[in-house]
Amino acid sequence: RLGILIVRHLKRLERVILGYLEVSDGPGEEARLGILQTLQCTIEHAWPRMPCRLPVLLKALLRLLWDVHSDQGPTPEPVRAALLHGATQCLILLDHCCQGQVKVLLAGLHSSCEEKRLQECFRKVQEST
Repeated sequence: RLGILIVRHLKRLERVILGYLEVSDGPGEEARLGILQTLQCTIEHAWPRMPCRLPVLLKALLRLLWDVHSDQGPTPEPVRAALLHGATQCLILLDHCCQGQVKVLLAGLHSSCEEKRLQECFRKVQEST
């Protein structure tokens, strides 16, 4: 709703986003799915400020991908897929904002990762234009 004015609140919003990404909120994962949408909107509207936030956001998104992949809890498969898709979309948006830096940083990770689902996410980021 704020559009580019979100930049005024970006530091606080970043802390909130990171906090929600770190913690699972049960099988439905409503909070994490909602915060991924919030992050996507934030990246779209505050794109000029994203390169300086890339290290923190990239680390949080990669941790989320790993947590979702390795979690053996009661989370249904469609919810896991939605979380992986949302995180991948955020990585793609970050890559566009940061002139391909995400692709460069993920290049080595993609080749060394043995997990098929994570490889698929990394492949989508690498193939995005």
